[in-house]
Amino acid sequence: MVNKKSRHELIKTIISERHVGTQEEIKVILEEYGISVTQATLSRDLRELGLLKLRDENGKLYYSLSEAASLHFSQAARSYIRRVARAGFMLVFHTELGEADVLANIIDKDANDNILGTVAGADTLLVVCKDEVIASEYEKDLLTSL
Repeated sequence: MVNKKSRHELIKTIISERHVGTQEEIKVILEEYGISVTQATLSRDLRELGLLKLRDENGKLYYSLSEAASLHFSQAARSYIRRVARAGFMLVFHTELGEADVLANIIDKDANDNILGTVAGADTLLVVCKDEVIASEYEKDLLTSL
């Protein structure tokens, strides 16, 4: 029997190497490695790993390792955000006057692959995300903490 940490590492490897769309597919692949898990255990593992379900260019859903940490702004960044709105794959952050460029520098320095770029004004920051799913996840995360 494999321990939880090893199982989590194997699941992350599977997700990073293959386009896996269902828990059943993951379960079958784990069984190929000699690891048998219940549906409840696998579901809990996926939740603990913070996996996302994204949609590929053909509309097929798949699990992604867009690490949970990468979908959360740092506490430093959050401290500047007063309001957030989303337009498709873009987010608009409102800050205090003169703080948008500081926030842009913090976000740009993080070099997050899910963020393609930022454009700052005096009190407004446009954040261009990789896609609408990512933008939506950021928006939800920020709305729960503002």
